[in-house]
Amino acid sequence: MSEKQKTIKSSVSVSGVGLHTGLEVTLTFNPAPPNHGIKFKRTDLDNNVIVDADVDLVVDTSRGTSIEYEGSRFDTIEHVMAALTGLEIDNVLIEMNQSETPILDGSSRFYVEALSKVGTVEQHAPRKYFELNQIITYTNAEKKVEMIAMPSKDYRLSVMIDYESRVLHSQNATLNDIRRFKEEIANCRTFVFLHEMEYLLNNNLIKGGDLSNAIVFVNRAVSKEELDHLAGIFHKPKVEVLPSEGILNNLDLQFPNEPARHKLLDIIGDLTLVGMPIKAHIIATRPGHYSNVQFAKLIKKHIKKEKKHQEGHKFDLTKTLYDINQIQKMLPHRFPFLLIDRIIEMGSDYVVGLKNVTINEAFFVGHFPQEPVMPGVLQIEAMAQTGGILSLSTVDDPHNYTTLFVKIENVKFRSKVVPGDTLVFHNQLSAPIRRGLISMKGVAYVGNKVVMEAEMMAQVTRK
Repeated sequence: MSEKQKTIKSSVSVSGVGLHTGLEVTLTFNPAPPNHGIKFKRTDLDNNVIVDADVDLVVDTSRGTSIEYEGSRFDTIEHVMAALTGLEIDNVLIEMNQSETPILDGSSRFYVEALSKVGTVEQHAPRKYFELNQIITYTNAEKKVEMIAMPSKDYRLSVMIDYESRVLHSQNATLNDIRRFKEEIANCRTFVFLHEMEYLLNNNLIKGGDLSNAIVFVNRAVSKEELDHLAGIFHKPKVEVLPSEGILNNLDLQFPNEPARHKLLDIIGDLTLVGMPIKAHIIATRPGHYSNVQFAKLIKKHIKKEKKHQEGHKFDLTKTLYDINQIQKMLPHRFPFLLIDRIIEMGSDYVVGLKNVTINEAFFVGHFPQEPVMPGVLQIEAMAQTGGILSLSTVDDPHNYTTLFVKIENVKFRSKVVPGDTLVFHNQLSAPIRRGLISMKGVAYVGNKVVMEAEMMAQVTRK
């Protein structure tokens, strides 16, 4: 049974002040229909614009993640987005009467609690995941950032932070099951160094800031006068530095690695802007909102590419241009190395071949017989034989010619091919055939899923 999309059972609101604006704001989560996705609306504006939670609409990452469309702006949305993904909520309309979400305690905790209170309901539409089929990387050498997305059966995250500070050492955090978000990640608060907070205060940039919504790390000597000054600004009777942990005494840590867990929370929130749930293992080193957003754009670009692949090639598997007997008259291969069953389509610069993968294949006897998988090299061979049909179709006596590999490049195996699969090879000429040399880009499909790609060059010679 396929997993279903979810929305919330009823509307629920959360109120507070925006971290940077200092303005009171009410944020309301509303149920939404299937395939609606996550969208925002400003109720204090007359434009009635509804804005997708879309990475392509990000306009600022300097002090949080902000999106904007046609005059409707939404600031510091990452904690809200993380709460929705953490609870696996697909469809919701978020209404706000100011531009910035409430900072609350600097985590996703209160959003998660509000959403959990009203609960979720399954919808009729199936949830559509993007299943990553290749490694995607983002690096920023200047900031020492590296982010990697690897294929995985579920959504997992691993984060490392390192501020090269004596009070905030290198930390790691992991989340192996998104369903553990509420218990392991949601209540982890944002953090700041004292010198950063002083700069923001002096430039009137955190009007809604309070010592209760951030962990403050102190990486320099601080006088009693400075601490008293901070106490006055934040209306606290007393502010001290906890020497054992190097933080202000405004709060106790939820976890020893709470900062790393909060960075993981931010990644979840920012990657939600990809627009659909993903199955991948995300590994991030020194991430931040800017790098998260750039990484999300790379993932979305890959999603678009995969959709184009799937939508651009719809094969009619009932067609037969060359059956197995006709193929045998053109190719010199025989059992067990004749690896294509039919040619279903061909033009002047492309060919489409088909192979039915059955448990009776000779190679399954020795290749993982307990869990049979078609060897990658044989997938390449089958793809090459498909290309050979195109090249040999250009001569009058194909049985007097042979096709030999010259090189194979950029081979990528996306997914396993197993008994019962129908492999479809789409080979496209990369350049006109000259002097018997043929260059092709091949893509192998099982259904609409790309399972293998390769670039090949072969030479057609007379026997």
